[in-house]
Amino acid sequence: MNGPIAATKADDELRERIVKHEWDQFQQVDNEGGRANCQGNWPTFHHMRFSQFSVWPHDLLASYADDLDAADRAGRNLLTEKYGRMMESTAPEVYRRDIAPYMPRLGLERQERQERIIRQQVAWAKDFRERYPRLGQEMRILRTADDTAQDTSFETYLRGELSTYSPKTLGLYETLVLVLATQRRNLTEETLLATVRLAGYGNLEEAEAAQKDPLSQD
Repeated sequence: MNGPIAATKADDELRERIVKHEWDQFQQVDNEGGRANCQGNWPTFHHMRFSQFSVWPHDLLASYADDLDAADRAGRNLLTEKYGRMMESTAPEVYRRDIAPYMPRLGLERQERQERIIRQQVAWAKDFRERYPRLGQEMRILRTADDTAQDTSFETYLRGELSTYSPKTLGLYETLVLVLATQRRNLTEETLLATVRLAGYGNLEEAEAAQKDPLSQD
C-alpha cells in the first residue's frame, strides 16, 4: 500500500453494494422522536459513505460486506447498533436503560484496540482541520467530550462504527490505519479528497477556496 487506493470497476461495484446495503439497514433504524431527515437523503448518504469506502482496500471491503450479510442472517442491524452505541455518550440514561442490555458485549482487549485506532484518527482529523479550516467547519465536532443530545462528535461516531465490525474487519481496518500512519499519510485527508472529488473539485485546495471563510460575518 504505497499510495491512494486505486479504483477498479470491481471494487467500485462492491463499494456501491455496501452503500446500498447500509442504506437498506439505515431505513430500519428507529429514532426517538420519529424518522430522521437524513434517512430520506440518499444522495448525501451515498456521497459520504462511498467516499469513506473509496480509501478501503479490497480485502477490507469484502470483509465488511460479509459483516452486513451476516448481520441480516442473524437478524441484526449494524446501523441500528452503530447509532445505538453513540447514545452511550449523547443520551447516557436512555442508553443504559433501553439499549445497552441488547448490545453485543465488547471485551476489554477489543475496546483497547478500538481506542488506539480512535486516538490516531482523532489526531488525523485535528491535523486536517488545522490545515483546511473551511472544509473543517463542515465536519462533525471532534471529541466525545463535546457531545450534546443534538451533536455527535467524530470520535463518538467512529467508536460506534468500529464497534459494529467483526473481528476480521476490525483487524483489517487496524492494519489500514497502521500502514497509513507508518507512511505518514492521513486517512481523514484521503477520505475528504475522495469526498470533494465526487463533488466535482479537482483537489482539496480548490474545495477549500470555494468554502465560506469560518471567520466571516456574512
